[in-house]
Amino acid sequence: MGKILIKNGMIVTMNSKREIIKGDLLIEGNQIKEIGELIETKDVTVINAEGKVVIPGLIQTHIHLTQTLYRGQADDLELMDWLKNRVWPLEGSHTAESNYISAKLGIAELIKGGTTSIIDMETVNHTESAFEAILEGGIRAITGKCMMDYGEGIPPALKENTDESIKESVRLLKKWHQKGNGRLQYAFTPRFVVCCSEELLIKVRDLSLAYNVMVHTHASENRGEIEIVQKDRGMRNINYLHHLGLTGEKLILAHCIWLDDEEMKILADTGTKIAHCPNSNLKLASGIAKIPELLKMGANVSLAADGAPCNNNLDIFQEMRSAALIQKARLLSPTVMPAHQVFEMATLGGAKAMGMESQLGSLEEGKIADVVIVDLNKLHTTPSKNVDVISQLVYSAYATDVETTIIDGNIVMLNRELQNVDEKDIMKEANRILEKQIKLSGIQK
Repeated sequence: MGKILIKNGMIVTMNSKREIIKGDLLIEGNQIKEIGELIETKDVTVINAEGKVVIPGLIQTHIHLTQTLYRGQADDLELMDWLKNRVWPLEGSHTAESNYISAKLGIAELIKGGTTSIIDMETVNHTESAFEAILEGGIRAITGKCMMDYGEGIPPALKENTDESIKESVRLLKKWHQKGNGRLQYAFTPRFVVCCSEELLIKVRDLSLAYNVMVHTHASENRGEIEIVQKDRGMRNINYLHHLGLTGEKLILAHCIWLDDEEMKILADTGTKIAHCPNSNLKLASGIAKIPELLKMGANVSLAADGAPCNNNLDIFQEMRSAALIQKARLLSPTVMPAHQVFEMATLGGAKAMGMESQLGSLEEGKIADVVIVDLNKLHTTPSKNVDVISQLVYSAYATDVETTIIDGNIVMLNRELQNVDEKDIMKEANRILEKQIKLSGIQK
């Protein structure tokens, strides 16, 4: 790692004062060294950001890299049909090679769209190949092996023995946690209550505390899921997780759409992290989460695209726009979910969800250098004079407006060119291997 000097940019700091500064940003090693008017020296790589916007790396808190290969293979289905008839059979057919390619494909798309950090859930098998892709691709990730030991309709390749699931998860944690200069952190990732035994969930709770790592799962995404959990465990989803002692700052819950007042209060009071995935929720017709109400209660809410088969892209800019617009329509109020609040969810909110708010989420001296440069000099962002830049980013910008992405002080995309991934090659490989995967899975088109 050397020194990088970003010159003459409009710097959206997201610091406590929410300052927007015209100036320079110096990266030294993996940290932001200085912000201001800085002098260029010979030992520095200079990036000219004149007329560009410099923002904190964007953070997505619920991604399935393992599913990127299956984009377009499970469209227009309800959640449980989507899982049982398409996604689970496809995941069960994964090989080490296919999971690696799926992860590489997703990482490339994320980086090209300015996402620098993710909270990821892998599938049950071949987890290490995805970890290798994460380290090679240069992205920051909290990730783990999916855990599934219970329930009906699960393919044999995904249905686990409880003890073996725990044993493999702990092995992966010990081998991979904090690899890549800390870019890869391990989390326990039970899929959701529907396919996890109480024994497994209790062991995950205890291991999360013992190893001081996070738990990442789904909850209350779909009304059918709620009914299954109520019938099987005798209480609603969030109440059940709280009853087991899983709620709290170490728990990241994706979706949280179908909550009653008591469950909302539990999430807010315990500091449980909520990953809001608006476009996935719309496409699966799961519903619209009560995000403004949760934020008002003090809940920590962040944003994510979810997996490619239920979205069908990993574009955080689309998620920001949708997160704002759907609440305005739901509550018939144009003032709810303003652009600044949504942008905070994609930066500081994501950092807090990762437990890294002191290191990520804003551009400040001493923080980790996860930095993105966006070019808003486009037809769809013009006029730019006398326009709020954060409103531009949330309502007008596209992922393709991202020009340069820096993660952990390393340039991973420069002038739209990926540095660690051969874009054409990974697209070719993804198309090649998908045909094999569909045959192996046995799904019918």
